[in-house]
Amino acid sequence: MASSAVEEVRVPRIKLGSQGFEVSAQGLGCMGMSAFYGPPKPEPDMINLIHYAASRGITHLDTSDVYGPHTNELLLGKALKGGIREKVELATKFGVKIEDGKREIRGDPAYVRAACEASLKRLGVDCIDLYYQHRIDTSLPVEITQNLPRFRTENMEHNKNLYERVNVIASKKGCTPSQLALAWVHHQGNDVCPIPGTTKIENLNQNIGALSVKLSAEDMAELESIASAGIKGDRLPPGFDSWKTSDTPPLSTWEAT
Repeated sequence: MASSAVEEVRVPRIKLGSQGFEVSAQGLGCMGMSAFYGPPKPEPDMINLIHYAASRGITHLDTSDVYGPHTNELLLGKALKGGIREKVELATKFGVKIEDGKREIRGDPAYVRAACEASLKRLGVDCIDLYYQHRIDTSLPVEITQNLPRFRTENMEHNKNLYERVNVIASKKGCTPSQLALAWVHHQGNDVCPIPGTTKIENLNQNIGALSVKLSAEDMAELESIASAGIKGDRLPPGFDSWKTSDTPPLSTWEAT
């Protein structure tokens, strides 16, 4: 996709939920700026990236207290100064507590209040626009591993073949595989907002370009047929995909302290 075409795209707005809350149709995941994908990136560069994203209409910024931990929220706090806060929708998360190198899922009210107050302080704001639970507390210990199931040897070749099929479609559409993936998400409806993360302005522009990728019913059907072949391996290690085991005890069992 030509860079000139990318520059012309203005990110539209969508509504999340039923209460009129509006965000940019594509967000910016900020995790990789501070954690998990290599060493933290230079703060001035990341602040510049966040400001640039806002100028392009990407105003839905997503972070979490566990990114770093804490350092990503501190970075966002610096980036939000100088009037930027009023131009963006700020999302952060709670629920994963790391202490003495151990990871714990927490969802009790006292912890949530303390976590929220700490996030407000790090972000330097008095209001968080979207505050949600990062992982569901099922009162079970979380197993930790850096070995993602989809990239294990026994799954890699199968998943690589699926990627190659997607890549062929992307070539036909004149876009990158990542743009095609984002376009597929956008085509799920105007109430769906992907939040791809990046640490580079050129990649941010490429992500915005996904908004210009139009998929026909035939394109969608072909992508669905590839997906139906089944990706081998879970996206995350055991204990992280908490939506799979999200049943919680009944309210009647809770005794407030």
